[in-house]
Amino acid sequence: MKHALNLQVGPVGFRVGSDWRGPVAALRALYRGYPEPDVCDFSVRLEPEQPWRRWLKPSVAIRGDYILPDAAPLALPHGLLAAEMGMNLQMALGQKHYLLLHASAVERDGKAVLMTGASGSGKSTLAAMLGEHGWRFMGDEFALLDFDTGDLHPFPRAISLKNHAIYAMAELASSERFGPWLRGTPKGTIRHLRPRDEAIARMAEPARPVLILFPRFDKAVPRAIRPVGAAEVFVRLTQASTNYVALGERSFAALTRLVINLPSRAIDYSDGSSAIEMVEALWAELGQ
Repeated sequence: MKHALNLQVGPVGFRVGSDWRGPVAALRALYRGYPEPDVCDFSVRLEPEQPWRRWLKPSVAIRGDYILPDAAPLALPHGLLAAEMGMNLQMALGQKHYLLLHASAVERDGKAVLMTGASGSGKSTLAAMLGEHGWRFMGDEFALLDFDTGDLHPFPRAISLKNHAIYAMAELASSERFGPWLRGTPKGTIRHLRPRDEAIARMAEPARPVLILFPRFDKAVPRAIRPVGAAEVFVRLTQASTNYVALGERSFAALTRLVINLPSRAIDYSDGSSAIEMVEALWAELGQ
């Protein structure tokens, strides 16, 4: 395509092409410092929904190796979001080397905390905050579980912050790490945050998961930590995986080992400082 960027994120290489300069330029600025892959695993194409929509009310259709035929196009000012969604789509539909979990992960001393929950639960923001408080950010969209070793492989894409989370992270991270404001998207206002340099430099280093966490942000609930039973954890993680069913027995075996071997906790919190304190307390309780 006329404009393109090759991008390595953890063990996965992407080629993102666009008929417009803007989306690729924004992506290049956001992912400054990331390496380029020798070979790309997936390709994303941002094309006009119809030929004339390249110029007249530009409309960005997300296409690539894998597509959703009924996916609605985005307006050109949301082209960066379209590129991010395109990379998510390729992973969700095409990734076969790892068990994918819709989860965040952070690491310390070679050991990782895996965080998952429903959209809006706060897992991305919590992972981003921990990444600014002595933890290595490993990813907020997908956690990549190795079938053979049980390790988590980093996938530190730019962090998608929504609405109030943007302002919370603006107090912790420098402005040059933020992408452009994307207002009026289907999920409200979005702004992406580039992870710290350490997360990018160490994105070839896997970590051993030691804790499964189900965070829930709610200003109206009291602070609480609760154990979660293995059966519930297993079901919730299968629901959080985009390729569990497609990969069959390997997925079942890998997820069973994860659930049996790791403690699991749910935490309720009403602000970021409380959440960080709770994670640190659990870390100390587990003797990590």
